[in-house]
Order: sequence, then structure tokens, then C-alpha cells
Amino acid sequence: MTAPIERLDWQDIAAQLDDEGFALLPGLLGPDAARQLARDVEALPCVPLTELGRGELFPFGDTLPAPWTTWRPALYRHLSVIANRWNERLDIAHRYPTEWSAFVARCRRAGQSRSQSHLNRLRAEDYLSLHRRDEGEHAFPLQIAALLSEPGRDFEGGEFVMTEQRPRMQSRPMVLPLALGDAAIITTAARPARGSAGDYRVQLRHAISRVRSGERIGLELTFHGVR
Repeated sequence: MTAPIERLDWQDIAAQLDDEGFALLPGLLGPDAARQLARDVEALPCVPLTELGRGELFPFGDTLPAPWTTWRPALYRHLSVIANRWNERLDIAHRYPTEWSAFVARCRRAGQSRSQSHLNRLRAEDYLSLHRRDEGEHAFPLQIAALLSEPGRDFEGGEFVMTEQRPRMQSRPMVLPLALGDAAIITTAARPARGSAGDYRVQLRHAISRVRSGERIGLELTFHGVR
């Protein structure tokens, strides 16, 4: 089940992340697999969105559904290389272990044992406010977002949005053109950018714009837990 992850063009993904702070993974999930995963909302506990907007979250807990339970360690293995390179560019001494299991153990020792990965369901007039998931001593700088509904058929509106804030500059908005089954690797909170005087830190947040009609179901997968 890790084969689709190994077949991705990781050199191109790294270049996209360096340039934009996100990398698109079109068709990572087939339409049937995406819709099957969306149906999991009926079997998961529901948490109403309050502080972060309006809608519903469905936390996975400690166990992710297939194929993510095998994909996450494979994704982490590639993304840890990028994360460590980013820390080196920003002169941050911390380094992430190569293997997902070692990173999980490090998080648990720091008390970060609660998973943040979830499905989200937004209906008409629902939205997810700009936010970032960088809580904890061992926050991983990259995460995954995926769309499990079809724009224009299942819902209208509900665009996945990111904003980038560079020092002394206006925020730059970015809309990620996700279709059914598409995923994106996004910056959790900050990434390095190249300037005339060297690398500097760029802050990013993400959101989902207001759904105008229908029902939008998405996935957010994080690599670090929280207290």
C-alpha cells in the first residue's frame, strides 16, 4: 500500500514546497476510495467546530483508516528529509528522526499523545477559519490535506485556501485547486524562503472558505500529536 507514495516525484514535490509552501498530489486517492473514506464520518465521533469556524470534525484517534495507516509512515520518511533541510536553512538545531515510529515515540515522551488527524464536514454556510497546527515542542512542519467530495457536484464554494506572510509585506493568498481524491502537502506553520541576505522565515496558515451549497468532506492528516 506504500507503492503510490514511493512512485511520487519527490524531487518535484520538494521544489514545490520550497517555492510555494505546498505541493499538489492530484488523484492520490481514486474516486471510489475517496468516497468510501468520506463515509467514515458516520462511524467516527463528531466534534462541532466552534473556535475555528462552523462545521463538524471527526477525529480518527490513534488508528487511521486504510490506506493512510500505511501511507503516513511512508510520507513521513520522505518529508522528514525536507523538514530537516528546512531547519538547517533556518539555523534550527533540531532534527527529525528518519522513521515515523521514532518520531511518535519522541512526541509521546513529551506528552504529545493526542492525534490531530481528522475528517471535516462542512455544509451550506460552514467554513474553517485561518489556522495552523503547530502546537507542542515537537511540531512537524508539514501535513496532508485531501478532498473527499467533488466540487461542482457535491458542493459549491469551500475552496482550500492558504495565506503566506513575509516580513514587511502584505499577506499572499493562495487557493489550492483540489478535486475529488486530490491531496496536498502543506506547510503546517512556517518554512524558509530565500532572500537577498539569506534565508528567512515565512509564516503560513490555511482555511476552507464558506460552502455555498451541498456538503464538503475533507481530510487533514498531521504527523505530530498534542497534549
